[in-house]
Amino acid sequence: MQEPLLGAEGPDYDTFPRSRPVARGQGAGRVALQNKRVFLATFAAVLGNFSFGYALVYTSPVIPALEHSLDPDLHLTKSQASWFGSVFTLGAAAGGLSAMILNDLLGRKLSIMFSAVPSAAGYALMAGAHGLWMLLLGRMLTGFAGGLTAACIPVYVSEIAPPGVRGALGATPQLMAVFGSLSLYALGLLLPWRWLAVAGEAPVLVMILLLSFMPNSPRFLLSRGRDEEALRALAWLRGTDADVHWEFEQIQDNVRRQSSRVSWAEARAPHVCRPIAVALLMRLLQQLTGITPILVYLQSIFDSTAVLLPPKDDAAIVGAVRLLSVLIAALTMDLAGRKVLLFVSAAIMFAANLTLGLYIHFGPRPLSPNSTAGLESESWGNLAQPLAAPAGYLTLVPLLATMFFIMGYAMGWGPITWLLMSEVLPLRARGVASGLCVLASWLTAFVLTKSFLPVVSAFGLQVPFFFFAAICLVSLVFTGCCVPETKGRSLEQIESFFRTGRRSFLR
Repeated sequence: MQEPLLGAEGPDYDTFPRSRPVARGQGAGRVALQNKRVFLATFAAVLGNFSFGYALVYTSPVIPALEHSLDPDLHLTKSQASWFGSVFTLGAAAGGLSAMILNDLLGRKLSIMFSAVPSAAGYALMAGAHGLWMLLLGRMLTGFAGGLTAACIPVYVSEIAPPGVRGALGATPQLMAVFGSLSLYALGLLLPWRWLAVAGEAPVLVMILLLSFMPNSPRFLLSRGRDEEALRALAWLRGTDADVHWEFEQIQDNVRRQSSRVSWAEARAPHVCRPIAVALLMRLLQQLTGITPILVYLQSIFDSTAVLLPPKDDAAIVGAVRLLSVLIAALTMDLAGRKVLLFVSAAIMFAANLTLGLYIHFGPRPLSPNSTAGLESESWGNLAQPLAAPAGYLTLVPLLATMFFIMGYAMGWGPITWLLMSEVLPLRARGVASGLCVLASWLTAFVLTKSFLPVVSAFGLQVPFFFFAAICLVSLVFTGCCVPETKGRSLEQIESFFRTGRRSFLR
């Protein structure tokens, strides 16, 4: 029997042809125009992810600065620093919850535009903060915006992109989030923490301006009975001279078969619950690899280990490596396939987390622990470890291990998790299910980020990394058993596969 969605040919899988018929005379120039317009709409949307990535790692340079602040209203203790780092994820969870409603009520595009309101307000609060409550509220608001865009943008991009470039475009939300983080690290070398918040307003304003001229998702418009508007949107995305009627009919047929919302009884049907389970578990495993606490406390982690370079420079280098890795993933996702990159990604993250944990446990410690980070308690039983001079080559290990971890994550489990979520979720449940996935993901991130500092103080910095390494092994098994290969398939083909029930990959 054929393996599902692994590139096999035949009538069981080709519910729809792989590509629409090409009209005579439609040359490369028109195809390029089609992709240019899709690229423009995608760029406008993923500016929300840029802001999300920027806000996520805002605490990396700011926590050390505030722990040295002479203003008693802004000086952070360890407990306050853990809340400042983790409250973003609570806001993101609330944003994911709101996306369950807004994604289908306002549509994908308007929901993304709505996220600009809490994002701009949050940056303004942090820029003008005169007390801890303003910092925490600003972090929560930017987190809310990030959670909302995390649920809406991948769905919007997947619904406007043709199958041939959907893999590459599906990586752009993660790519822009990484670019946003790198921008924060770079600006953190130049600007004080208040001006970092001011700079965060710029991409929000540009996103609003560009999205005002972009069309809504044709699939969403059809689901609301706005057929003529959907046809115009698809024609604009594919080019005014392109023959879009074949594609429009396929989308229209799919939407008509799913014109009503999914009831709780229907949600238990295999063709609905299985793709939701795959997307949900992938989002949970993505967070459990440790990506969020590592990014949030990146500079503080380097401050607490013996490192060769200044921690600020290390953080910026890691950000650059992350950006390069996502670019590689974007270029290879439609060539190598999703599953291959997921396997490679989990293997690299496992090796990196294990190496970092072993280095922290057995390797040298800083000559004088940096109070900026304060990650590890002095009473913890590692005092017998040799003290290291910063010039030793062994002290490159934390930087290299972190670089490889970020590289592995950014090549697979970072962008592909977002892409598969938008690909496998059934249309009728896509808005609600994507919000549910983001909600569960960010609640997990909150638990990890809030507990990271207490766990380090109680048991040592190496313990979280050993845990993250174990999760990476689980991710390898999960990828082999449960994740389908969706390369080259239209959203309608993927959904049709789940409806057939032929050799389900969850069995």
